[in-house]
Amino acid sequence: MSAPVEVLLTADSAGQLWNCAVFDPHTGTNLLSYRGGNSSARSLTILNGEYILGAQLGKNFINVWEIQRKDQLHQKIVCPGIVTCLAASPNGLYVLAGIAEALYLWEVSTGNLLVILTRHYQDLSCLCFTDDSSHFVSGGKDNLALVWNLASVVQLDSSRTPEPRHVLSRHTLPITDIHCGLMGPQARVATASLDQTVKLWEISSGEMLLSVLFDVSIMSVTLDPCEYFMFCGGSDGSIFQVSLCSTALSRDKTFQSDSEGNQVFKGHRNLVTCLSVSMDGTLLLSGSHDETVRMWDVQSKQCIRCINHKGQVTNAAIIPAPANMFLPDSRPSIPLPRFSRHLNPSEQSEGAAAGGACLKLGNNCQDPEETYLEKAERLHSLMCAVTDKSVFGDGENTKVRVSELEEEVRTLKKINKDLFEFSTQLLTKPN
Repeated sequence: MSAPVEVLLTADSAGQLWNCAVFDPHTGTNLLSYRGGNSSARSLTILNGEYILGAQLGKNFINVWEIQRKDQLHQKIVCPGIVTCLAASPNGLYVLAGIAEALYLWEVSTGNLLVILTRHYQDLSCLCFTDDSSHFVSGGKDNLALVWNLASVVQLDSSRTPEPRHVLSRHTLPITDIHCGLMGPQARVATASLDQTVKLWEISSGEMLLSVLFDVSIMSVTLDPCEYFMFCGGSDGSIFQVSLCSTALSRDKTFQSDSEGNQVFKGHRNLVTCLSVSMDGTLLLSGSHDETVRMWDVQSKQCIRCINHKGQVTNAAIIPAPANMFLPDSRPSIPLPRFSRHLNPSEQSEGAAAGGACLKLGNNCQDPEETYLEKAERLHSLMCAVTDKSVFGDGENTKVRVSELEEEVRTLKKINKDLFEFSTQLLTKPN
C-alpha cells in the first residue's frame, strides 16, 4: 500500500499506549506511534518535516522524536519553565514556546535563544504561525491575541523592547485557540474564547472582520483551506459550522442554524478542544475531552470514523505526510543542537562548544568596549588592507601608519600576555 498523502497526528493526556500517534485518515489504521511521556494541549508540532516536538505535560521540557524512528525518544529540550503551548515555523527555522506569560523564540540551526517576549500579562494558551512564517499570533489568558512580525522581532536592536504589530483586544475572557489562514501577511486569523465568541481578523490591518456569538464557550477554531467555512468547537461537545460566504453576513452576528451553511455537528459528549480540516476541505477532524477523535464528512455532517483514546485528547491535526515518515532508513538532514535557556549563551557558559557564528542584526549591536584581543584583531585587519589606498593613502604616509599600527599591536599583545600570566599565577597559587 502506498503511503497516504495526509495523516492524522493525535495525542492524549494519559499517554498509556504512546505519547502521540499517526493514523490513516481513510481507514483509521494506526500507522506509527511515538512513546515517552505525554504532551500537553496545543504543544505538538512538526519541525521541518523531520522531527516531532511535544511539550511534556506539567514538566519543563520538550520531547523530540525523529519522525521515522517511532520507538526511540531522540532527545529532550530543557526549558526555563513549564511549556503551555508550542509551535514550529513552517519553514523549519524557528521554534516558539509559551512559558508562563512569556514567549521564547529559538533559532533551530544554532539552538540559540533569540528573544524573550513579555508583552502578555497572564499565561499563554496558544500560538500559531502564518503559512509563510512571516508572522505569528499569540493568545493568552489575559484575553489578548497579539500579532507579531517575525523579522522585526528577530532583527530588532537589543536596546529596544519588541512590540507586537497589532493587539487584538476585543475578547473579554481568555483566548482558547487561534487559527491562521493562508496568504501569509494578507491572511485572516480566527480567535476563539471562553466569552462564547469567535472573531475573524485581518493580519495586515489588525481590524476585526467578523464576530460570531454562540450559546456556549468556544474551545477550538479552524478554517477550511478555501475559507468558505469556519468551524468552532464548543464546550458542550457541539461543532458549529459558520458560513463565511453568506450574502447576509454582518460584522456582529449570533449563530443560528440555517440553509446557507450554518450547521452543527453533534456526536462528542465533552469539550471539543481540537479541530482540523483536510487539504481538499471534505473531511473535518475533531478531538475531545470525551477521549475520542472523530472524522466527519463536511458535506453530510456525518461522523464517518471514531478513534478511541485512553485519556482526554490534547492534540489532533490533519497534516501532510512528511516525505521520510515511512522510510525507516532515512535520517534528518540536520541534527538538532542543544537549545539554550539563556539569551546570551556565551555569557552563561552555554553553546561555547558549538563553534557556530553569532550574527547580530540592528544598528547598535556592537559591544560598547572592545577587548584587547578584539582591538588587536581589528588593527591587524587594517594592516592587511595596506593596499587599499582609500584607507591609508600613498607613499611615505602608508609606511608610517603601518609602523604605528605594528607598534600598537605589539603593545596590546604584551598587555594580553601579562594579563594571562597574572591570571595563571592567581589560579595556581597554593592556598
